[in-house]
Amino acid sequence: MSKISYMIKRMRYMHYDKMLETAKEIHVKTGKSTLAILADMFNCAAKYNAGYMDYKIAQMYKLSPEQRETTITRGISNRIVAMCNPREFWHYFDNKAEFNTLFAEHIKRGWFDMTTGTKEEFNEWLKDKNDIIVKPIDGSSGRGIKKYKRTDYENDSDFYGKLKELGTGIIEEVVIQHSEINKINASSVNTIRIVTLNGSKKYGIVYAYIRIGQNGTDMDNVDCGGMACPIDLETGKISANGADKKGNVYEKHPESGIEFIGFQIPYFEEAKKMCMDSSKKVPEMKYIAWDVAITEDGPLFIEGNSFPSHAIPQFAAHFPDGIGILPRYREFIDI
Repeated sequence: MSKISYMIKRMRYMHYDKMLETAKEIHVKTGKSTLAILADMFNCAAKYNAGYMDYKIAQMYKLSPEQRETTITRGISNRIVAMCNPREFWHYFDNKAEFNTLFAEHIKRGWFDMTTGTKEEFNEWLKDKNDIIVKPIDGSSGRGIKKYKRTDYENDSDFYGKLKELGTGIIEEVVIQHSEINKINASSVNTIRIVTLNGSKKYGIVYAYIRIGQNGTDMDNVDCGGMACPIDLETGKISANGADKKGNVYEKHPESGIEFIGFQIPYFEEAKKMCMDSSKKVPEMKYIAWDVAITEDGPLFIEGNSFPSHAIPQFAAHFPDGIGILPRYREFIDI
């Protein structure tokens, strides 16, 4: 899709009320006039295919034109997906039951397919389970995911029916994360986002981040209030402070007090290898975001994503010189 076509499509479906709200928020932070900020937002949309959330998260209002050229925006992210991932193969990653089946050797936990299983099969599967996670069959950003303790359901005679009404796709046993990762934050499974890209120039890992929950929530996703830290691909150590979508920066976890920079991720080499090996399983899909949990026995997959989010590698806190992640992508593909 050309820049002009993308711009026209975005203008048609833009949430102008939220755009104005974001502009006012930036006005309070910077002192710049709301009208000037809105004008610059439209300028960034036209030149860089940036949405108003791109403008906010990457703090494009602080960047020079040359720096803005290095930011991965929504339009550029969409273009990369269109170049690399034919839509007819998305289902291997978007459908959670298909993903768990295809990558069974790296799932390493019990799960049940609610779309095909009967109530009797469900009750039998549930007998020896404790905490469970229920998920829609597809979706992203943590939407529709809920954790249940055994005490929540053990005396419910129609738990199956209630989950069906909620549109549950699959149920999984809760992953028990590595004790070192648990030290950072114990309320959520803090997953590693590893992005692989089989580009025309290069084949490998573009970046890795650890996503971390806070405030006692079950979710580590940044769309659910979590934060993220980049991981050095060579050492497996966290290489910068945490940041969230609101622009907050954290030197250490606000609850556990664990300092981020220098924290060693256990089994990181094994996690990288698992993602690289698995990226060859559906060769038509060249650009995949893998969500990996680290356990005492090594890494396992939580899910794979056919349409990797571009939010995390935009966080301004991780690019203090204003040079974004696009140069890294250009090592792999022409974009």
